[in-house]
Amino acid sequence: MSQEYAARPYLPDPATAPELFEGLLTRRVTAYVIDVVLIGAITLGLSLVALVLGLFTFGLSLLSLAFVVPAAIVIYYAVTLGSPKRATVGMQAMDIVLTPTRGQPLDGWMAIFHALLFWVSFWISWPVTILFALFTPRRQMLHDLVMGTLMVRRSPMLRHWQRANDYHDGA
Repeated sequence: MSQEYAARPYLPDPATAPELFEGLLTRRVTAYVIDVVLIGAITLGLSLVALVLGLFTFGLSLLSLAFVVPAAIVIYYAVTLGSPKRATVGMQAMDIVLTPTRGQPLDGWMAIFHALLFWVSFWISWPVTILFALFTPRRQMLHDLVMGTLMVRRSPMLRHWQRANDYHDGA
């Protein structure tokens, strides 16, 4: 057994822990829709603030409107994915969580890069991104593979990691 293996638990396998991946793609799509609606609301709020400030700054603050959508996306993902819950509001509603696979912590910066890579890969070619999820055993999308993350169901994951820790502690 290598030190790397001993330092972190093994990744769950869909063959031995299917409950972690049950309905995962449907849950991810639904979470995405919820998140897009919330990001839209944040964008609308920031746009209204810029418009109101535009009245007081003789239109100067209207230049900030070009940055509203990117700012809303970055703020949303940094606050939600970068939190200890490691899930956006949509992901929490769908009982899924983002888990790092390479032993590094999932901090705000990694959450921002994960979201950025998702939006870029999805914007360039969403069918390829979806195909990766359909044909990888752990249902990882392209950005998950690049960033070294794994999306799993939260409630079964807690039970899975507890069993894995109990097994490794007893061995």
